[in-house]
Amino acid sequence: MLADGEIVGDGSWNLTIYVTDLSEKRTMVVKGDMHIGGVMLKLTESFGKDFKKDWSDHALWWPTRNKWLSRPKHTLDQYGVHADAALHFTPMHKPLRIQLPDLRYIDCKIDFSIDTFSAVIQLCKHLGIRHPEELSLCYPLEQSHLKQNYQNLKEAKRIKSTHAPDTNTFIAATRGSSNSLDKSNGHCPATPPPPRSLSATPVASQQNGTLRRYGGHIYSTQSDGSSDGGYCGTPPRAASMDALDSLSELSLADSPIQPDSQSRESLLTPKSLMERARMNVGWLDSSLSIMEQYVREFDILQLRFKFYSFFDLTARSQDASRLNQLYQQARWQILNQEVHCTEEEMLLFAALQVQIELQTLAGGSIDAADGAHNLSASAPEDEIDAALSELQAQLEGGPPARPDITHVPELAGYLKYLKPKRFTLKAYKRGWVSCRDGTLRFHSSRDAATRGEMPSYSVELRGAEVTPDAHPASGRYSIKLEVPADDAMHEMWLKCENEEQYAEWVAACRLGSRGRSLADAAFTTEAAAVKTLLALQRPQPGAALSQQHVPHLDRLNPENYLAPRFLKKLKGKFTQRVLESHANVKDLPLLEAKLQYIKTWQNLPDYGQTLFVVRFMGHRKDELISIANNRIMRLDPNTGDHIKTWRFSTMKAWNVNWEIKHMMVQFEEGNIIFSVQSADCKVVHEFIGGYIFLSMRSKDANQTLDEELFHKLTGGWT
Repeated sequence: MLADGEIVGDGSWNLTIYVTDLSEKRTMVVKGDMHIGGVMLKLTESFGKDFKKDWSDHALWWPTRNKWLSRPKHTLDQYGVHADAALHFTPMHKPLRIQLPDLRYIDCKIDFSIDTFSAVIQLCKHLGIRHPEELSLCYPLEQSHLKQNYQNLKEAKRIKSTHAPDTNTFIAATRGSSNSLDKSNGHCPATPPPPRSLSATPVASQQNGTLRRYGGHIYSTQSDGSSDGGYCGTPPRAASMDALDSLSELSLADSPIQPDSQSRESLLTPKSLMERARMNVGWLDSSLSIMEQYVREFDILQLRFKFYSFFDLTARSQDASRLNQLYQQARWQILNQEVHCTEEEMLLFAALQVQIELQTLAGGSIDAADGAHNLSASAPEDEIDAALSELQAQLEGGPPARPDITHVPELAGYLKYLKPKRFTLKAYKRGWVSCRDGTLRFHSSRDAATRGEMPSYSVELRGAEVTPDAHPASGRYSIKLEVPADDAMHEMWLKCENEEQYAEWVAACRLGSRGRSLADAAFTTEAAAVKTLLALQRPQPGAALSQQHVPHLDRLNPENYLAPRFLKKLKGKFTQRVLESHANVKDLPLLEAKLQYIKTWQNLPDYGQTLFVVRFMGHRKDELISIANNRIMRLDPNTGDHIKTWRFSTMKAWNVNWEIKHMMVQFEEGNIIFSVQSADCKVVHEFIGGYIFLSMRSKDANQTLDEELFHKLTGGWT
């Protein structure tokens, strides 16, 4: 019996499926107990012999519910598909434009149907980047995103784009709550679609379709009835995106000396800590697929290192691509003032960049296909010898075995120290300072300490923030300590007499802040690393004169090597100052120079701190938290001073109340509850879980990536 063209009585009904490859709709008679796999098989059989195609990469997408029907054994009833549903039969691998950390763009096909974490793993495999768990994808942001918090923007309909017409950006800050109710169908979507920017906005309209702009071309798309307008016709450049296999021919071990002007201009320079915190709004949710986050084909995403916990980072040929991309990300962070440094450090960064460019121009790069390890004739060892030498250095780097295992090592000496107090001018005092078992003890003299007198006061280093402040050119070697207390972090300064003393005390304070003693083998290694860094910052005016004949050095543009805050001061004497610093690194081969750049970046006080604007429960003012690889810090939004530090080692649990979007982190010393203002709270949850996951990696270089564990720690839905 027929009623209004629909079969009734046997439980069957008409299902409309839009086939994106054919740009046409198909109507099928189905029943609720039909499996998804059977629906797709019946659909492809209906195409007949006139249209032969491999449909294995296709799946069903439900636009109004914003989800894939990815389980072929599930039935239509199990997915809740009824006669009013309009499904799309579309490819799972779709073309996407990816901006790499070195600001180059690549066109490739990405699996839009799997979670973002798995998609990044596949992408990094084809790009030859090891340890993909350290990277993720994010939306490109615009300057307007830095002006307001995500919570203030998420209900906005559109923010004007300031980018060029062929730059497609996502208004990530307008993504809504994962629990927000879609009143049109009573479903809770993952996130409402972000407004499209200029390049994704229709530039003209036709009767049967829409004109869109991509890569400088305008092409037509058919009107398919999609609620999100997500599918588009094939642009002229799509022929280069047929397969990811072509990416294997792309070498990421080297990058252009300078990116194109458009890529450089698209970089954002935060002018405050609040703006820097708002830059973290764009990270994609690793648990959701790219398609579920309203990314569509031919859109632009950025591939970036997300977690600052790098595993097995050495100057080996198989890591050349990873090292180069990490160097490039560090370089642009420094030049855009996302991470601050001293003048001496800035000149060292500039000198290392010059050395890297000289080595690249001289052909010192690695050809990954040939597996070459050497960057110059000064590095004759092959990879096995290099690995053995590295192992030997590690074994010999620790302190010699102590005959008395009950002896507790101690570092002591005369230092100047200062405990600043508000509204009071205090000068440095000189006293005998000792460090033992992670505690600093201050005596008036060495004799007083020897007699066993009680110290003037003592400081527990565990949980302290240690900020080195060395200026070798002026002979100033200071250490800033922010020591945890009940109410806040108390500040203290130590001033050392020379470089040797400074290196030892920096190493001792860093170990103490992590709850480790001077008996730890890392003490010698840490002190040696500080000495090496200081030596590289020491200028060599005499040696610089012999480098004047290098052609590349005659064309140095200070803007390509200095952060804006140093341009005015150093512009007139830039070349000479860089030459003086370059004399210390002129013998480094290419990979060693990149690795040294990364190590110097890792020694900066701001390194590895991902900021978020939050509001703590019971407070009305916005504040900042910083998430690093081993701790969460509460910061002063104006000065950046550390108010409180919570170590992951004392963390019991972290969870989110998804209804009110409040996050609670439980520590041994108490709980903290806050709402995130500059991003979705899922982003913060994922950073904490991601760092816990990375800390659980073993030292086995052949370890397999436990994706299930990653999602358990970062998903937040269990």
